[in-house]
Amino acid sequence: MPKQIAERIAGMAEQLRSQADEAERLGKLPDDTAKKLKESGVIRMLQPAEHGGYESHPRDFAEAVMAVARYCGASGWVSGIVGVHPWEMAFCDPKLQEEVWGRNQDTWIASPYAPTGVARPVDGGYVFSGRWQFSSGTDHCDWIFLGGLLGDADGRPVAPQRMLHLVLPRSDYEIVEDSWNVVGLRGTGSKDIVVREAFVPDYRVLDAAKVIEGQAAAEAGRDETVFRMPWSTIFPLGITAAVIGIAEGALDAHVAYQRDRTAAVGGVIKENPYVMRAIGEAAAEIAGARAQLLDNVSRIFDIVDGGSTVSFERRAAGRRDQVRAAWRAVAAVDEIFTRSGGNALRLDQPIQRFWRDAHAGLSHAIHVEGTVYHAAAMTAMGQDVPEALRMMI
Repeated sequence: MPKQIAERIAGMAEQLRSQADEAERLGKLPDDTAKKLKESGVIRMLQPAEHGGYESHPRDFAEAVMAVARYCGASGWVSGIVGVHPWEMAFCDPKLQEEVWGRNQDTWIASPYAPTGVARPVDGGYVFSGRWQFSSGTDHCDWIFLGGLLGDADGRPVAPQRMLHLVLPRSDYEIVEDSWNVVGLRGTGSKDIVVREAFVPDYRVLDAAKVIEGQAAAEAGRDETVFRMPWSTIFPLGITAAVIGIAEGALDAHVAYQRDRTAAVGGVIKENPYVMRAIGEAAAEIAGARAQLLDNVSRIFDIVDGGSTVSFERRAAGRRDQVRAAWRAVAAVDEIFTRSGGNALRLDQPIQRFWRDAHAGLSHAIHVEGTVYHAAAMTAMGQDVPEALRMMI
């Protein structure tokens, strides 16, 4: 990652560690943590240069997210999710980009993209309503991307369905307080969003299919390699990077906890060959997950940078490896957590939070492994992949 961002994140390490409990208590990132993350530049790594962004290599972005998550899972998760939104904003109407970033290049944009709203066409735009879950970091965002289905004049989704990404300012939606009462990633503040009959002008709307297939970037005249990357590579990247960073944080916490521990059964941990083996194996698996994710995104970047199109087969293989990296890292966390003893369950021990956060991150829709593995195997065998298995690829 860019040296200055790496140095800023390293300089925040103790603050991120110390505020993790407060983030859990608040159910969102503390204001000062959000401020420090803005100052670090991690959210602007995939932002267009003309709006103060770094247009970084996606690998650098993933490494930055991992570094934050290693100290605080919730902060890493918010960095990974909110940090992807400037990438899509690069395809939006320049008028919208100016509205979002014209006065403040550190303005954050929330989501989610699940199409749980309906956009009814009217003159000049759409009337939009719906409710969404899982808007990570939303308390610190001033704009939001929301997924919606195109509706007819009566507000019913048209057939076949057509998905839109609509961008709204903070004044046009409601954050539902007390809607994020969860066991893991509590500090992300991933609350519900409600929109009631908001008018969204045409220039704040993107065709989701064009974003996913790369047409939106081309139509926006984006020729930078980072903006020509497949959606299915970039969108999951920050999320999986956060999970792997959380796993790294769990390993750090476990090693620190076990270093001077003497168990009632088993004696001095440093002299217990079974626990020591588990630590070594977990460290190797987490390092392998990191390498797998970073190698995958780097290879796809090189394909795009070389002027070639990333085939569906390659995209499916990339998603396979990205999903596997997440599951691999969390499985390693389980191996060390179960060898941490009963006192590791106490809420003053950070490893239990990393363990909960890792499993919460694995629950994201992008980490559903069955359909992704199935699609990747089918493409490798030259079979046609049905539409139900092509989602998220």
